[in-house]
Amino acid sequence: MESIREIYKIGYGPSSSHTMGPRRAAENFLSSVPNADHFRVTLYGSLAATGKGHMTDVAIVNALKPHGVEILWKPSEFLPQHPNGLLFEAFDTDGNKLSEHLTFSIGGGDISDTGIRDPRQNIYPLSKMKHILEWCKDNGRNLWEFVEEYEEAEIWEYLHEVWRVMKEAVARGIEAEGALPGGLNYPRKASQYFTKLNSHKESMRRRNIIFAYALAVAEENASGGKVVTAPTCGSCGVVPGVLFLLQQNNQLSDKKIVRALATAGLIGNLVKTNASISGAMVGCQGEIGTASAMAAGAAAQLYGGTPAQVEYAASMGLEHFLGLTCDPVAGLVQVPCIERNAVAASRALDANVYATLSDGRHMVSFDKVVEAMNLTGHDLPSIYKETSEGGLALVTMKNRPPSH
Repeated sequence: MESIREIYKIGYGPSSSHTMGPRRAAENFLSSVPNADHFRVTLYGSLAATGKGHMTDVAIVNALKPHGVEILWKPSEFLPQHPNGLLFEAFDTDGNKLSEHLTFSIGGGDISDTGIRDPRQNIYPLSKMKHILEWCKDNGRNLWEFVEEYEEAEIWEYLHEVWRVMKEAVARGIEAEGALPGGLNYPRKASQYFTKLNSHKESMRRRNIIFAYALAVAEENASGGKVVTAPTCGSCGVVPGVLFLLQQNNQLSDKKIVRALATAGLIGNLVKTNASISGAMVGCQGEIGTASAMAAGAAAQLYGGTPAQVEYAASMGLEHFLGLTCDPVAGLVQVPCIERNAVAASRALDANVYATLSDGRHMVSFDKVVEAMNLTGHDLPSIYKETSEGGLALVTMKNRPPSH
């Protein structure tokens, strides 16, 4: 299993698979053909179906500047390797093709020429939660200490940077107001939710503020702001929303938060290794469900939970999003994506409380939930996997007048 650095990528939204991945692929191709005059890029499958709403073309054009770029969209053509295909072609001044390269954006900002997650350096000897819990029991250690055992020492410095970027995204999102770009004229709500805190009883304040913090980051992502994948851009508000709330309410040090981020990263890594975090592969359960599991496990650790209770919280965080479709309205990472971040953050806190009240024993293990999520995701029709051809995307846009 690879480093948790691959779960936490710092970059610009609105999508890890549709923005970060294609930009990285374009930069790689550009470096391989330094003498090219202009480019043609063909987008396939769900990458083409929702690419405009996800600013895929903008990311590619910016990466290939100052060269001319022609973008071809083929939303109905799904390549067998992966739903998110990109074909890059480079030409000289006379229009002669110099080179071409087919690759795939496979989720979490990663790219692969085979459509399968390429094996990186496996730094962890274990890739199942069951075995990691056994390691924790045998060594009297916590999950974050398992991370510390196998990551390089620099991981803590990197996680501190991750936390800094997350906090800045919360702060920017709380202050920002107005409609998000993209044509839906969808209004930002984080500032409004935050302002209304004082009008509610204390019992409701925590619920309101977790909504505000998660919305703040999700809205920053939707506007193309700087965020951290956790594990993706579309689900990037859940983990920082929960951890920011817990730090503010409980006066937790950055060191404790960073250790919780390590545990959350491990949980996300297990899902990524044994299933998928790509909405185009398994639907939104792989994105928002994984984010909820990560946040729930991190919260349980901060509440003093045992490794077994952390595992239970993570199991619940993912289990109750099984079957969740990825059907963004108009192909934008806005509706229902932003609200899902807020709801998932709240559900993560509930899973944490439920698990830490227990003794950690439960029937369906985290590994089994991940397996079920993977099976469910592959059974979902393609219209429910980031194509905007079914579900909420279909019924919402039906007979909707065009925006001006």
